[in-house]
Amino acid sequence: MATVAFTEQALNDINDIADYISHDSLHFARMQAEKIFNRAILLETHPLIGRVVPELSIKSIREVIEGNYRVIYRIVRKDLIHILTVHHSRRLLKRSALKRIIKGSGT
Repeated sequence: MATVAFTEQALNDINDIADYISHDSLHFARMQAEKIFNRAILLETHPLIGRVVPELSIKSIREVIEGNYRVIYRIVRKDLIHILTVHHSRRLLKRSALKRIIKGSGT
C-alpha cells in the first residue's frame, strides 16, 4: 500500500476549486473537494489506475479524472505518491507549467 501525499500546490488547487464553487453552494463545494480527496486516496491501493499525462509522456506522471478535474500525480516510489496539482479539464495545461509544478514539488 502506498502513501499518498498532497503537495502544497495540490492543496491550494483544491482550496481554490472549493472557494469558487462555494459562491454558488457551500454544500457542493464540500462535496467536490471530498470527491477529489477520495479519488486521490484510491491511489493508495491502485497507483497505476491513472493514465500517463499526455502533455509529458513520462510514465511516473499520471492522472485520474474526477468530474471536471484532472488529479495529476507522480509515482515517486512504489510506496509513495505525490499529488502534484488538480486542474480543470477545460483549461489548457501547458507543458512548461506542468514541468514547473513537478520541479517545485521537490521530487
